[in-house]
Amino acid sequence: MRGGTTGIEWLVLVGLVAAGVGAVWGLATLAGLPIQYNVRNVLVRWRSSLTTILGIGAVVAVFVVLQAVARGIEASSGNTGDDRNVLVVRRGSQAESGSLVTREHFKTLSYMEEIARNEAGQPLISAEVIMIVSVPRVDGTGEANTLLRGLTARGMELRPQVSLVEGRWFEPGKREIVVAQRLAKRFQGFELGGTVKAGLTRLKVVGHFDAGGSAFDSEAWMDSDECRAIFERDQYSSILLRPRDTNAMTVLTNRIDTDKRLALRAEGEVQYYKGQTVTAAPIKIIAGLLGVAMSIGAVFAAMNTMYASVASRTREVGTLRVIGYSRKSVVVCFLIEGACLAALGGIFGCALARLTDGFSTGTLDFQSFAETVFQFQVTPMLMAKGLLFAVVIGVVGSLLPALRAARIPVISALKSV
Repeated sequence: MRGGTTGIEWLVLVGLVAAGVGAVWGLATLAGLPIQYNVRNVLVRWRSSLTTILGIGAVVAVFVVLQAVARGIEASSGNTGDDRNVLVVRRGSQAESGSLVTREHFKTLSYMEEIARNEAGQPLISAEVIMIVSVPRVDGTGEANTLLRGLTARGMELRPQVSLVEGRWFEPGKREIVVAQRLAKRFQGFELGGTVKAGLTRLKVVGHFDAGGSAFDSEAWMDSDECRAIFERDQYSSILLRPRDTNAMTVLTNRIDTDKRLALRAEGEVQYYKGQTVTAAPIKIIAGLLGVAMSIGAVFAAMNTMYASVASRTREVGTLRVIGYSRKSVVVCFLIEGACLAALGGIFGCALARLTDGFSTGTLDFQSFAETVFQFQVTPMLMAKGLLFAVVIGVVGSLLPALRAARIPVISALKSV
């Protein structure tokens, strides 16, 4: 399944953590102070250390979860489609929901020799309609738009990743639909045997399907021509087809794109859905802005902790200077402590965020203005970003206190109580 977490990503995460540990050890060696010294200081001041860890952990958790939401939406689109299929929409349209394809277009494309045929000799092509129906939520919080896809006989054959898990497939002419299992859990009337109002007609749910975490998990399906009749539409929204081979795909897409009489645009189905990630963009922006705002607070929290540590260790700093440690060693020492505290907070935050991995929810799709169902995806790469984010907070928050500690006059430090 495209978009899933792989073992390589976990190895990369472990490698990054190991590299971070090695970097800290190297800095400690450079400073001339044993790493045990920093560990002891963290443990001795465990109350302030715990406060800093929890604060940074909360920031990292929010940052990673918001990124996981965007990653889940992107994965839903990126996991959709078949590499062998081509999607045809009206030239100039950005999405199926805003496209119009005539019945004449469907007939013309059906007879093109580049299209593959099944064992029965039928061309693998489906004319499809995208409509929106409003359905009440299961939790009673009102209604939301959901996508209703009408597809012709070959439509399901072109989507082998979609499997029936309950009930049966719809029969044309009987006002029947099948609904994605994940969508059925969120809306009333989508249960097996339930009914949904579409225009002036009520459609009966006869089956549930699973689309493997793809964008089809946000749809309900029915017969294409029956859908057009119910909503009084004379045209289709798109055409899905499968060329014979790679060469035929190239020839066919070029032929469709360059034929001015058709005024259509052909694109690989996988590439089309990968491009439908507009919904994730605002969430990424929000994650960035919120991350910056919260990181400022976390930096001040880390700075407060380190300033308190400097104040309580003034004589200790003076002693280190007397026995031969340089100002640079003192700065590195406090930076290591801040980075270690922040890293512990980052690990805690990533652990919290990881608990949401796989959680299923929905949001508004800004292309179709319908409900999009997706799962949170807390990947190793997102956790690596969270850890790096935490360490940066710790280093920045420790820099000024570390410089202050290094500038304390030795005599004044030794005289402090």
